[in-house]
Amino acid sequence: MKVTVENKKGLNKDIKVFIDKKTMESHMEEKYEEIKSTVNLKGFRPGKVPKEVLKRQFGKALFSEVLDKVLKDTSTKALADNKIKPAGQPKLDLKTYGEDKELEYVMSVTELPKIDIKSIKDIKFDQYTVKIDSSETDKRIKEIAKNQPSFKEATADTKASEGDLVVLDYNATVDEKPFKGSEGKNTQLTLGKDLFLKGFDKQLIGVKKDDTKIVEVSLPENFPEKELSNKKSKFTCKIISVKKPEEVKINDDFAKNLGAKDLEDLKKLISNQINEEYKNSLDRLSKNQILKEIEKFKVDEIPDNLIEEEVKILSQGMSEEDAKKSRKNFEEVAKKRIKTGLILNEFGEQSQIKVTEQELQAEIQKQLRMMPGQEKIVMDFYQKNPSAVASLRGTVYEEKIINLIKEKAKPNKKEISKNEAEKILKSSQNQETDMNPKDIKETKSSSKSKSSVSNNPKKSSKTKPSTKKVSKK
Repeated sequence: MKVTVENKKGLNKDIKVFIDKKTMESHMEEKYEEIKSTVNLKGFRPGKVPKEVLKRQFGKALFSEVLDKVLKDTSTKALADNKIKPAGQPKLDLKTYGEDKELEYVMSVTELPKIDIKSIKDIKFDQYTVKIDSSETDKRIKEIAKNQPSFKEATADTKASEGDLVVLDYNATVDEKPFKGSEGKNTQLTLGKDLFLKGFDKQLIGVKKDDTKIVEVSLPENFPEKELSNKKSKFTCKIISVKKPEEVKINDDFAKNLGAKDLEDLKKLISNQINEEYKNSLDRLSKNQILKEIEKFKVDEIPDNLIEEEVKILSQGMSEEDAKKSRKNFEEVAKKRIKTGLILNEFGEQSQIKVTEQELQAEIQKQLRMMPGQEKIVMDFYQKNPSAVASLRGTVYEEKIINLIKEKAKPNKKEISKNEAEKILKSSQNQETDMNPKDIKETKSSSKSKSSVSNNPKKSSKTKPSTKKVSKK
């Protein structure tokens, strides 16, 4: 194989590839030998069909297969040998080809620019540690206790009031007839929450233990038995007990009910949880600082075809007229994103960063935990959408790159209080709100394309950092 690279200046290159006639014939011979034992033709024993007959019967089809394979193999080798990383699919122009002929073609390719990543070690960013005061931990535990009320049995003559827990059995009828689900045993209702049927709680205020109370309410519009929707019903309620709320005692037993070893252990767990909540948000700020610094790096030339692809993504859903008006702005945004993606990809490649199957599965499990009750739906989605898994792999890959940059760059380490963390996060939100129209357009499109990062720099996954909200237990 003879390879000649033309247009050595700039990113657009023409690569001439020549494969001599003898080499092409050897590829064809291999193909004939490959099919010889599998072809059954009348008048010939298996494996004994003459080459001339095979050529006459299958020559064109076999040459097409051989040509495709040779083009794929030689073009890949020509790019690798000349250390050319294509930005997009190369175009092949066949000059000479055919059975019993040499193969000559020209591969037109736009090359990815050479990236200098030495400056990554000089990137400066803020790295926060949040110090959680014990009073903040105590406050969070009190909030948890408040949302888990305890009830104590009231005396027999105590009348139920709002906030009390009433335990009852009931029998219900519509037009004096029972219906499916019209009986209930040991039903517990906290009066005032109105969680059973609208207006039901209010009619139980004032009842005492062993009372019988008839409650009249309308069944809801979405009642399972459609013919009973909005119908008036009578509930004959037998009051089993009335319980008064009492203050939850925050002690070791309370902590054990929440899964901790004791109260001291619970405080540590809650402190870590609060810290993690702020850490996730502050880490995103650090990441954004790093990406902003990378945007300042110099890249001599950005491939036009990548810019065009990115502009198409940015203008999705817009009218042709609006897209044309925003074209110049979109091109600037596209250049920033492509440059950032190229730099991150180069750093990831030089650092030999890979995403293992275990890491990918761990990320999928993380997604499942973020959507309780919908685990099967999420898992089915990933199993049926390889592109979604590829995007997730890109997210993990990008996070690994950012974490390694943090290790190699120059962090400005800061220990801050919870209040200081809130001020920093609020300030960053205000900055996003006060963006000028140019920045707003960029943010609007960021769900489609943030930075082009993937395991393979030739095939990039567009990803956006995800936000996980840590809820109070």
